[in-house]
Amino acid sequence: MALISEDIYKLGTENCNGNYINTHTSNSLCAHSLQRYEECTSQINLDNILLPPCNESNPMPYCTEYSDRALHSWGNNEVVQRALNIHMGTIGTWYLHNSTMHYAEGKNDTFCYSYDIFSSFSHHKKLVAKGCQALVFSGDHDMAFPYVGVEQWIALLNISVETPWAPFFIKGYGYVGGYETKYAQKDFSLTFATVRGAGHSVPVYKPEESFDVVSRWLTSQNYSRSSRMQEGRAIYAAS
Repeated sequence: MALISEDIYKLGTENCNGNYINTHTSNSLCAHSLQRYEECTSQINLDNILLPPCNESNPMPYCTEYSDRALHSWGNNEVVQRALNIHMGTIGTWYLHNSTMHYAEGKNDTFCYSYDIFSSFSHHKKLVAKGCQALVFSGDHDMAFPYVGVEQWIALLNISVETPWAPFFIKGYGYVGGYETKYAQKDFSLTFATVRGAGHSVPVYKPEESFDVVSRWLTSQNYSRSSRMQEGRAIYAAS
């Protein structure tokens, strides 16, 4: 997205040996490379690089904090709760994040869960051996979880490309909504889509394009080939 130059990218990959998080303080070359990267990206909105950075104390409508506050007010509205058939008095205050989901795992609690895992790749790898169908989609302007990282872990699954990378077009309008690639191995299938112009929470930024991706995948005849194929479906918004 032209946020950093080619030389900044090359110096980072050469000097940091693939470790850009827990960098050793003695690696001054890596530290210098990351400093140049930070100078170029520190005032970028990670959720959507096209938007200004968010001010948490006074968030604008494009900020996650803004919608979080709106959801909190909406979820605690008595009219809303009655419409959802929630019996008055059965809950206290509704919160966007459930901070009570802790388990006796002998690990340090985090904000929402008992503990965090660094990677879920091993779980995805196991699904390849099962009759499972997966849809993964990413916004192509999401810097929090960039689509290139999603492409990397899909490549590590080592499954064959069934349908090469190609644009999809929004029905009724004819413009490019994004791009799709399909992978398959025996009874396992995976569709990966990027949504053009979307940020981290893809359906928030591009609801029509997101609905198109999901609805086409759900109605595709490719996913009704056998009874085993119907056993498992999963949708992952890489956001």
